[in-house]
Amino acid sequence: MQQLNPYEHGECYVTVDGHEADLDLGHYERFLGIQTTKANNITTGRIYKSVIDKERRGDYLGKTIQVIPHITDEIKRNVKLLGNKYKFDFVITEIGGTVGDIESLPYLESIRQLKWELGKDALCVHLTYVPYLAAAGELKTKPTQHSVKELQSAGIQPDVLVLRTEHELSTTLRKKVALFCNVDENAVVQSIDAPTIYEVPILMQSQGLDVTILKKMGLPVGDTPGLGPWRAFLERRHKAEETAPLHIALVGKYDLQDAYKSIREALSQAGTYNDRKVSVDFVNSEKLTDENVAEALKGMAGVLIGPGFGERGVAGKFVAIKYARTHDIPTFGICLGMQCIAIEFARNVLGYADANSREMDEKTPHNVIDIMEEQKSITNMGGTMRLGAYECVLQKGSKAYEAYGTEHIQERHRHRYEFNNSFKEAYEAAGMKCVGINPESDLVEIVEIPALKWFVGTQFHPEYSSTVLHPHPLFVAFVKAAIENENEKK
Repeated sequence: MQQLNPYEHGECYVTVDGHEADLDLGHYERFLGIQTTKANNITTGRIYKSVIDKERRGDYLGKTIQVIPHITDEIKRNVKLLGNKYKFDFVITEIGGTVGDIESLPYLESIRQLKWELGKDALCVHLTYVPYLAAAGELKTKPTQHSVKELQSAGIQPDVLVLRTEHELSTTLRKKVALFCNVDENAVVQSIDAPTIYEVPILMQSQGLDVTILKKMGLPVGDTPGLGPWRAFLERRHKAEETAPLHIALVGKYDLQDAYKSIREALSQAGTYNDRKVSVDFVNSEKLTDENVAEALKGMAGVLIGPGFGERGVAGKFVAIKYARTHDIPTFGICLGMQCIAIEFARNVLGYADANSREMDEKTPHNVIDIMEEQKSITNMGGTMRLGAYECVLQKGSKAYEAYGTEHIQERHRHRYEFNNSFKEAYEAAGMKCVGINPESDLVEIVEIPALKWFVGTQFHPEYSSTVLHPHPLFVAFVKAAIENENEKK
């Protein structure tokens, strides 16, 4: 397990093969509808570790290890790896950071070499920012010119420039940029602020970015793709955005939008497919008490209990869960959120006042959430995690089964603690059913309370696999239940 601080990286995104990455891979999956893997993400640490391992094995025959050629060769090998293996037509590689950063220098040198080696088969698209000075009422191209100059000093001439801007860029301004940055006029593309990030591909296509790239690479330009399903989604989204917002409370401890990025996007997509605008209202669990919970959740059509690690903010989650359960508000608990649902139920329904997770209280006699026996001997924190996609079998007739419409599913995990099966009978007898089970380990993946409108907790992270054209069924069902709940109250 990587230690990724949400305040620094945003959410930690998990791929099907259990790789932990920052949220960029999540964007790619949502846009492209593909599943990425560890091979789609390279970190400097992995590059250096690979080179050091090769040196230890004697692959370099005792030569001095240097940034050039050893580190740069390893970067180039990784860039070409998937293309060579699967014979792709294109390999798109995003180099993070900013030109001029010390960290990105070996990557820029690798790109320079790749362009030199591949000739017309390599193309460089450079993203820059065009700031708007409100006081003077003008857009400034100087930062773009300077950024390109920096890139050229590393030996790279960009082929296409994409300019991030808040205001429309005139033809004159684009010509100026093309002239000073030594690129073709039709290769200067604006990326203007859009109502939704999902508009961006349409805006890029309307400026012929795809045609420019194909021509520059000497490839035939076919018919313009219609992007029918994508446009249909956008149309539906625009209509949904015009409706009255459906308020969903997101109860968590990280007061930062990006910390719950995939959850926010999954809720937004589910809203579109239910033809409603979803307003995700963050509720800080650290500040929730029995006294202020009614006010905090007032007007909420549904409550989502967010994931997380550690004890901070957990007490507030119990307060929110109890309120939602006793007031029958549709509730969705994810990962730690599901564990909190189980603990709250044990305390207030089963009567185990001291029920807890071993993560929060090592000595609790009612350890309804615990670490599995075979994991207890592993001391390295990362080694004890359940990471990546695992099978789950759903109970027919349950809310979860109703949502998925199938018995066998696969979902992604990122956690160490599990539901303790020795308490399973007590839970089921009191009305909380374990409706999703891992067939191999018999671990509980989904709990729900059938007597309530929609009260579901999942040990896995469904938000990771929700995409634009295939919204996650649990989020769609949750939003639908929230809409029905709101309608009933009217």
